[in-house]
Amino acid sequence: MRAKLSYALTAAVLVVYFLLVGTRGVMLIQSGTVLTVTFGVAVLILPVIGVWFLWKNTQFVRRANRLAAELDAEGGLPVDELKRTPGGRIDRDSADEVFARRKAETEAAPDDWRTWFRLAVAYHDARDTPRARKAMQHAISLHRSAQHPSSP
Repeated sequence: MRAKLSYALTAAVLVVYFLLVGTRGVMLIQSGTVLTVTFGVAVLILPVIGVWFLWKNTQFVRRANRLAAELDAEGGLPVDELKRTPGGRIDRDSADEVFARRKAETEAAPDDWRTWFRLAVAYHDARDTPRARKAMQHAISLHRSAQHPSSP
């Protein structure tokens, strides 16, 4: 719940920022000189990119959460079996061991979104966020394909 609240607050702050920047861009365009119109258009591009990025991230999070809920209902969510240091950090050897099992599981069933989901969690636990995101995107894609198989 805390993560959802934090995400919502950050998104709200970004939307307010995009609105403020957007109004400044409009003001620059309304000035009417070549220089201010050019800067105004450039300033308006930033909020558009930001809104697009925020939208794509929100879609990704919602889809990943749907997969997590479905996997939880099936009883297939990965159990937190990682050893931790006295300070609470994940033990690297433990993360590597779990990762090796998740990778082997995924290699054995490469078309199963569930294995890719669990691999994404293992990547995340190993602090490899880019690969965790790619694995989760692949899980989402496989799940979508399973839900809407294309007809030959």
